[in-house]
Amino acid sequence: MNEVERIAQAAANAAQDKKATDVVVMNVHTLTPMADFFVVCSANSRPQVEAVARAIRDELHDLGVNCKGVEGMDEARWVLLDFGDIVVHVFRPEDREFYHIERLWGEADVYSVGESST
Repeated sequence: MNEVERIAQAAANAAQDKKATDVVVMNVHTLTPMADFFVVCSANSRPQVEAVARAIRDELHDLGVNCKGVEGMDEARWVLLDFGDIVVHVFRPEDREFYHIERLWGEADVYSVGESST
């Protein structure tokens, strides 16, 4: 597991620690130049979306990785956190189903928290 993958896994673990559901890490580095990994998760309410996003940002900051941008926090339905090589998507379940990031990036290797893409 390389360093970027470890950081993506740390983001996924931070989401899970805040009770996010369906947490997955997607290896997209061969599919797009925008990032190496996407972390995708669901949270059931506006406060939970905000808490998950803050927990991820704080955890990665503690690892020395600064957030380059945040989108969607005002509505807290789909929050995107840009860490450069890692982009985190925190969705409300209905918005995740509608946008279905996993389908859009269907060729990516996808694995759940605690698994490795090896």
